Amino acid sequence: MTSGPARLLRDLIANRGAPILVPGAANALSARVIQESGFRAVYVTGAGVTNTFMGMPDLGLLSLSDLVAHVSAMADAVELPLLVDADTGFGNAINVRHTVRSLERAGAAAIQIEDQVSPKRCGHFAGKSVISADEMVMKIKAAVDARHDDDVMVIARTDARASFGIEEACERMARYHEAGADILFVEAPETLAELRYVTEHVPGIHIANMVEGGLTPPVSRDQLAELGYAIGLYANAAMRGAVVGMRAVLEHLAKQGDTIEAESLMIDWLDRQSLVRKPLFDELEAQYATQDSE
Repeated sequence: MTSGPARLLRDLIANRGAPILVPGAANALSARVIQESGFRAVYVTGAGVTNTFMGMPDLGLLSLSDLVAHVSAMADAVELPLLVDADTGFGNAINVRHTVRSLERAGAAAIQIEDQVSPKRCGHFAGKSVISADEMVMKIKAAVDARHDDDVMVIARTDARASFGIEEACERMARYHEAGADILFVEAPETLAELRYVTEHVPGIHIANMVEGGLTPPVSRDQLAELGYAIGLYANAAMRGAVVGMRAVLEHLAKQGDTIEAESLMIDWLDRQSLVRKPLFDELEAQYATQDSE
């Protein structure tokens, strides 16, 4: 019997060696590119889905139904475990229970809940505020209890660093870990010393969020290992790179009036069809064809 994505994720973390690098996907196509590139897991980025699906900033505007639809599409498109950004869990502890069950059914291997006041905002934006630690503990307990599959991991994120400092953030994280969170995520430490403080003061499996241009200093994979992090998260690097590519092609089209000399800037036709598995669907079409359709 094969292991499901959640068990694969647990095994990957347990046997990781070096920190696991997890790029973010904003849609099923980018999840396919991440898998094709050899990565072992995909982060379903709330900011990226909001940016690409809605054309809006990461301000808590995405609905649970929108997120579930994206997770379901990605789970059907790739075999990799999906770590899903569920923002604040879309409400109180009861809403968190519903959120976890919905995302688990959709194919999530890990579900991230954060302690911001709703509506939340990007962890590297100004003006964040957080709920009480007691309320977040209940949300974590609700998330843990809601799982049908005990292998599904709960990721607890705190944004308390911005309002109360790194010490308070770590005190909260220790409580969330005690409440049952499997993976720990202190958002937006602002120095290498703060990154180190997190792992030295809170035992467990830690994520470091590498936001290019954000509040946390960029570090290498070797530095992540030395600092004690299990996962290096690159939530929107692929999406931001894709925008650069789109702009280059569109600039050429606007200036030249055609794309005749711009093909080198694009994925080629056959590669595109391969990426979205058209040969597989051709085989399926032939397999299930009736005599009338042949």
